[in-house]
Amino acid sequence: MEPITLSTERLSLRPFEARDTDAVLAACQDPEIPRWTPVPEPYGRADAEEFVLRTAPGGWRDDTMYTLGVFTHGGALVGSMGLVRLAHLRTAQRQAELGFWTAKEQRGKGYTVEAAHAVIDWTFDSLGVERLEWVATAGNHGSRAVALRLGFVMEGVLRSRIAHRGVRRDAWIASLLPSDRGRTGDTPYLPSP
Repeated sequence: MEPITLSTERLSLRPFEARDTDAVLAACQDPEIPRWTPVPEPYGRADAEEFVLRTAPGGWRDDTMYTLGVFTHGGALVGSMGLVRLAHLRTAQRQAELGFWTAKEQRGKGYTVEAAHAVIDWTFDSLGVERLEWVATAGNHGSRAVALRLGFVMEGVLRSRIAHRGVRRDAWIASLLPSDRGRTGDTPYLPSP
């Protein structure tokens, strides 16, 4: 898929570029990012270059993940956000997973929720996704708070779902359907009795 750019009142969401390498490197020095996400630890310049120059663009090219850098209109890096686990996007399942991390100095400003609203709208309106999932290591309360503010419905715990740094961990899972945001999907949804 060709990469897209989105804009909100305070933010620009765009594909990462070479000029973003230093900002990504600096953000990923925060121990909370490797604690909850699969970024390498320690995180060095080669890791930032790999992500910005190869991994993120390759995801768009290969339809494996759609990653956007989230920036203030002034150009400061807020974080990374996108769709991961796209295997079911092109099948009858039509589902994807929302993933994100936020730079330490940008947390608590509502930026992640604002950016996610734009990504979710694009996901439902342009990609035709019928089920958007959020999955995080159990205990990641910051990520869970974002998911809940976005309207995701908590579904439970997936035992031993995430292998993180050689250790299996339980995961929280939640979902968001087009109908949760006032949209209708192509596939009818019948809630459990």
